[in-house]
Amino acid sequence: MDKRSLPSVDRVLRSPEGAALVERHGRVPVTEALRALLDDIRAGAMPPGGLAAALAARLDVPSTLRPVFNLTGTVLHTNLGRALLAEAAIEAAVAAMREPVALELDLEAGRRGERDNHLRSLLRELTGAEDATVVNNNAAAVLIALNTLAEGREAIVSRGELIEIGGAFRMPDIMERAGVRLREVGTTNRTHARDYQAAIGPETALLLKVHPSNYRIEGFTAEVSPDQLAAIGRHLEIPLMNDLGSGTLIDLSAFGIPGEPTVREAAAAADLVTFSGDKLLGGPQAGFIVGRADLIAAINRNPLKRALRLDKIRIAALEATLRLYRDPDRLAERMPTLRLLGRPHAEIRALAERLAPGVAGRLGVPVEVVDCASQVGSGALPVESLPSAGLRLGGGDPEALAARLRALPRPVLGRIRDGAMLLDLRCLTDPEGLLAALE
Repeated sequence: MDKRSLPSVDRVLRSPEGAALVERHGRVPVTEALRALLDDIRAGAMPPGGLAAALAARLDVPSTLRPVFNLTGTVLHTNLGRALLAEAAIEAAVAAMREPVALELDLEAGRRGERDNHLRSLLRELTGAEDATVVNNNAAAVLIALNTLAEGREAIVSRGELIEIGGAFRMPDIMERAGVRLREVGTTNRTHARDYQAAIGPETALLLKVHPSNYRIEGFTAEVSPDQLAAIGRHLEIPLMNDLGSGTLIDLSAFGIPGEPTVREAAAAADLVTFSGDKLLGGPQAGFIVGRADLIAAINRNPLKRALRLDKIRIAALEATLRLYRDPDRLAERMPTLRLLGRPHAEIRALAERLAPGVAGRLGVPVEVVDCASQVGSGALPVESLPSAGLRLGGGDPEALAARLRALPRPVLGRIRDGAMLLDLRCLTDPEGLLAALE
């Protein structure tokens, strides 16, 4: 393109291509992008495909928050948004976005209400707790509960439970930010009831039990059960708080995941229980606090509560999600997270056999059907694996192949294992869409 023949801004905007861009993006952003492009051309940066194409490329930038194919083998992948919401939750969220809703209005009394009331009775019913409140994630739930119950005093916790999870979230740091002094007891692998009893003093405000979340110590170990800790706390009138991290409302053994305590079981022992909404529960991001009514009331009076509260969209999605738990017989078919966790190995293997030829033809690399192991993810059940199957992509550099797959309009994300790219198909629900993406 000759710099001397560059068209004026007005001429480009009145052209069919410019008018189409104005229709899509608006006159102001198109004009600004066009002026910047013309300045670049005058400075020597000539666009290879012509002015109109270069201008469209600057404006038609896809969102960075775009859908991907999760073939990593991690069902609840933190970097990919964790749980997929049930259709009922999606519909409820959309309805709340479209219309005004009675978020903080008591329609019966005709006066201001509380937004937590939309979830309180459901949480009481499903957990057996006296009362409940909700904040924007489980880290916030832990922060506000500690700050409310133990600010300026001590909370006792086992050394083996001073966890660090993703994003450098460390329990000691959260305790410090909450204004609570940490009192460690026991050792990394063994903590006994007598360790807690010996540490309790005039400054003790709280006993804290923390789910290990993303690791497990095995071998020569000992820990104090929530029931034992609760008995110690009741004797001295010191509340017990149990942070479950993920937290589940149902027994997961039916999905091949044994040994995870339910929130109801935890709430039967502890004075307060905190857990997440967007992990095993299968809802949007949220942090629940359930337990004694007087402690929940104190948390709700904390000024932090307003800073950590949920908006109408998440409350609507959470209410719809919790309602599904009233019908446990149909949960697996309605909750995507539970459906993917319980997906049979034979079904995944059959899918891999069916897709292998098409994937090989589109990528031009050798493809082998292999068995593999998926994981729950997001700090839940760290040592539990789920028998799965996938496609092993051979030929060449796996890192380069992974980069090619990430660069697709709808990126395909797998994992590199034993020197090859592996696509774990446990979470694939749209096989035809995958083949179309690979074209």
